[in-house]
Amino acid sequence: MKINKDILILGIESSCDETSISVVKNGRYVLSNVTNSQIDIHKIYGGVVPEIASRNHIINIDYVYSKALSDANITIKDINAIAVTYGPGLIGSLLVGLSFAKGLSIATNIPFIGINHIEGHIASNYITNTDLEPPFIALIVSGGHTNLVHVKNYNSFKIYGRTHDDACGEAYDKIARVLGFEYPGGPKLEKSALNGTKNIFTFPRGEIKDCPYDFTYSGLKSHVINVIHNIKQKNNDRIDSKTISDISLEFQNSIIDSLINRTINLSKELNINKIAICGGVSANDAIKNALSTECKKNNIKFFYPEKKYTTDNGAMIASAGYYEFINKKTSNLDLNANANLEFTDK
Repeated sequence: MKINKDILILGIESSCDETSISVVKNGRYVLSNVTNSQIDIHKIYGGVVPEIASRNHIINIDYVYSKALSDANITIKDINAIAVTYGPGLIGSLLVGLSFAKGLSIATNIPFIGINHIEGHIASNYITNTDLEPPFIALIVSGGHTNLVHVKNYNSFKIYGRTHDDACGEAYDKIARVLGFEYPGGPKLEKSALNGTKNIFTFPRGEIKDCPYDFTYSGLKSHVINVIHNIKQKNNDRIDSKTISDISLEFQNSIIDSLINRTINLSKELNINKIAICGGVSANDAIKNALSTECKKNNIKFFYPEKKYTTDNGAMIASAGYYEFINKKTSNLDLNANANLEFTDK
């Protein structure tokens, strides 16, 4: 997409436990991306505590903002628009970022743009893959969302698949916790699976009747938890590391099968030869490698973001904001945070 002048977007992301602010040029080129992670703070609780998360956003956001401008070697006067996540997410966390963006907009007279967090994840692929343009199929896999989307244009989406219960990443975290992995458990489960042996266990691949592209993980989660509990009951509440690895591998393979089959089938049905994965779970190498292999078999181009852009980050929000801004879409100051904001066709 050609533009006559460079456009700089300040992106603010605070939907959960990471305070992240970025400056992105023309929707693709990251000039700075500063993120303050709270993982170590929440680790002792086994998960994110909303009140603690929002409090730490308040503490950190001004420093993160100043460093983002400094790293980009610009001042706020160089910014064309301020993009900020307004949902979905933790309401207190969202309000910190949104209030900061509104205050900045009022003080500088720079327009601001509310961004759906899920649209931000899709845009993360534009940063790593500067040649990627719609249309393509987007597989969104995160702690809160599992969606299969036809990205028709930068601002136009049609959702073909969504989860009916647990999200993919949520299932990972819950099984990891039952297996005894410390928070965040998903990456540790992935690592454990590397030492697993195939076909020791057989877990279900959830399907929903008359919804070929929708996902379900509650049945898989319940089945795996029951298997773990039965093993522990027979072994004085113990489970050895080899068995943990075997369970991790089969659980992960079940997830992989459910994601790949639906994604490849939709690509073929719509005759679109580009697939992009995004969201926190897209950092999982086993999922990426399996999907890459299937794409090669079917002559489909495969895209994925760098790992640093798979988790929540300001750069993806700035990228999404750029495509809203050049489409002349901005937000009013009465925009409110929406913890349960839906990701819908548009």
